[in-house]
Amino acid sequence: MTVTSFTAGWTHRAPTGPFASADREQVPPVVVRLPHDALRDESRRPDVPGRGAGAYYPPIARTYSKTFDVPAGWEGRIVRLEVQGAYRRAQVFVNNEFAGNRADGYARFFVDMTPFLRFGQPNEVRIEVRAGEDSRWYAGAGIHRPVLLHVDEPVHIAPDGVTVTTVRIEHDQAVVDVVTKIANRGLITRTVRVATRISDEHGAQVEGDESPATVPPGDVILVRQRLYIPQPALWSPSSPALHTADVSLAGSDDVTVTFGIRTVTVDPRKGLRINGEAVLLRGACIHSDNGPLGAAAIGRADERRIELLKAAGFNAIRAAHNPASIALLDACDKHGMLVMDEAFDMWTRFKTANDYAADFPQWWAADLASMVTKDRNHPSVIMYSLGNEIVEVGSGHGAGWARRMAEHVRDLDPTRLITNGINTFLAVVDELPSILEAGGGALNEAMANPEEGFNAISVSDAVTTRIEESSATLDVLGLNYADARYAVDREQLPHRIIVGSETMPSAIGRLWPMVIENPHVIGDFTWTGWDYLGEVGIGATAYAEDPDAVPGLEREYPYLTAWCGDLDITGWRRPLSFYREIVFGLRAEPYIAVQRPEHHDHTIAGRAPWGWSDSISSWAWPGYEGRPVTVEVYADADLVALLLDGDEIARAQIGTDRPMIAVLETEYRPGVLEAVAFTDGVETARTTLATPAEGVALSARVDRSVIRDTDADLAYVEIELHDPADRLVTSADRAVTVEVSGAGQLVGMCSANPRTEERFDSSTWRTFDGRALAVVRPTGVGAITVAVSADGLAGLSLHIDVAAQ
Repeated sequence: MTVTSFTAGWTHRAPTGPFASADREQVPPVVVRLPHDALRDESRRPDVPGRGAGAYYPPIARTYSKTFDVPAGWEGRIVRLEVQGAYRRAQVFVNNEFAGNRADGYARFFVDMTPFLRFGQPNEVRIEVRAGEDSRWYAGAGIHRPVLLHVDEPVHIAPDGVTVTTVRIEHDQAVVDVVTKIANRGLITRTVRVATRISDEHGAQVEGDESPATVPPGDVILVRQRLYIPQPALWSPSSPALHTADVSLAGSDDVTVTFGIRTVTVDPRKGLRINGEAVLLRGACIHSDNGPLGAAAIGRADERRIELLKAAGFNAIRAAHNPASIALLDACDKHGMLVMDEAFDMWTRFKTANDYAADFPQWWAADLASMVTKDRNHPSVIMYSLGNEIVEVGSGHGAGWARRMAEHVRDLDPTRLITNGINTFLAVVDELPSILEAGGGALNEAMANPEEGFNAISVSDAVTTRIEESSATLDVLGLNYADARYAVDREQLPHRIIVGSETMPSAIGRLWPMVIENPHVIGDFTWTGWDYLGEVGIGATAYAEDPDAVPGLEREYPYLTAWCGDLDITGWRRPLSFYREIVFGLRAEPYIAVQRPEHHDHTIAGRAPWGWSDSISSWAWPGYEGRPVTVEVYADADLVALLLDGDEIARAQIGTDRPMIAVLETEYRPGVLEAVAFTDGVETARTTLATPAEGVALSARVDRSVIRDTDADLAYVEIELHDPADRLVTSADRAVTVEVSGAGQLVGMCSANPRTEERFDSSTWRTFDGRALAVVRPTGVGAITVAVSADGLAGLSLHIDVAAQ
């Protein structure tokens, strides 16, 4: 087997042909390197059909094309295209002949190009995609994940044909099964020898086996080999040791897969255990977009996100609401991040005008198989989710769909848990009026607040009855915004195991003790761990004094992001992230956040339950000297004292309104602000926040000084405004320009500003709270120079080396 990257040399343009408008023929194609998002650089408008759900981007259609040579020596071999994700309704043509298609924009699929190839000459492959009003968030458009070319001998290991499963772990060894699927596309029976070698995390061979296999023409067989690995290093979130299995057919067909040796068990008394050790899921829901890159799933972007989420205290992610990319799973394997991979956002009922519900009845089984075969060698994946907030789960026929899907997944992979993210409100939405009437005034009053309303509905008899059957098909019941069921189910349904599959971020101080106290609840996944494009402003604070604010959940143009992540789209941790870390028990030091004083006397017209206070960690508010300001201190303590330049200016109990938070009123004066935490009258910890000194300078750092010339690598340049003491200056924002020369190009730039008309393909962005981010992609081996400049400030240069693959 030969597998090569097939990401270079593509072009994209608006569709052309006999039925296209004449002006489209005049638009030249644009050369791109995959993965690529064609929608990202389109102009946003307030009047597009999808409005804020899709970040005000328009619907588009695109044609991707590539010409490649097919050697004469390939005749007699099987040539396949592996498309890891093309959004959406992709159609693949080879030499202008239809060769395959896929409706789901996140499904990985293979196209057999063999019948359409012209050997010994150039060939063309074309992929058509179209997107619009098919998602409740920004999904992009284009070939947003890698494409690979497979060239196989007639007798070969099938794609996704090697599966490694941990059978058991003993005190001195691990037992694993290696199952290899071998296909014979030739005309004669062949006998091959299947050789398997297992190597440990250091690359040393620790086990192996070899056996013959006879494969008749047109047949596909399975070869099972049971191997015994002595004293293996186990994979876990704290110690993610990885092994490899190399499988070859008589030395001619070689496949290498990475795996981890670990066991996953769950029960309502002992909860989730990995290798026998109890684990609570400190989870983050994340969308698939990569901020300034749009929907492009470039490997380094996915890995950086996992690194930063892990550093912020998370040990699990939920891939909401579509299967994760291979690059993301590789990063989770490497860094010890647990994964709930999710299949669908809808089944048979539409949530948007043109979404996957139209395709689900025909494609569900194939798309589930695509997710499972992609995932089942990844030790990080511990749960498959069948869907998110599926309305059908409240009916018997919907439960039938859940059962069919669950058993299909178990046939493909019996080793992992199955869940479903159920929104109990939606499960009974058809009988909501009668539920409200039965609940009386208290329930109607609760409905004024989404968090309280969802919870009040969740414990109704109607919910208990209507989700019972579909929930019984699962290993773990995922509950979205229904934590009131935790205690109810512990008593009424003692065999039910629950995960908080989607929860309000601001409620973590209340929710995490519930997870700790209830062994049948195995974790919490906040919405969201990382900010994302679309569903604009669902976490933003709306002020009545803002003349542009539009009442409602979705905010007005030019809002760009949801503004509800613990980390913003640049990867910078927002105050809520540090609060969560304290709640998790992972941070002893207090944290200071300050509500923006320009809104101190404003009326909050709306604060979505997915939001946090409008605050940042800054004591730099020029122009507000002597004016009132609200300070938040997060700490696991009883009391906090606030000092300014050593003098106490305020004192407050912690936890009065929300666990582990004190809110203090004072006046702003420059200086050193200090928070001192006390428990039982004894100081336990303190932290400081200082006003920056006079003078502002540009600061920039690159995440890695050496990158590789691959389609998966990037360099991230973090740009900040600093004072002479190298402290961040949040109050002097200005436009910053980035120029890239040498063996790389600027492929994206942004700030964390949730409300902006700036473009990701621009080389100039205004900093937001003192920060901006630039992303550089290699274009060849050599050196890259990144020049950063801003009016009135001294410019600077960074150097990045690009090594060969």
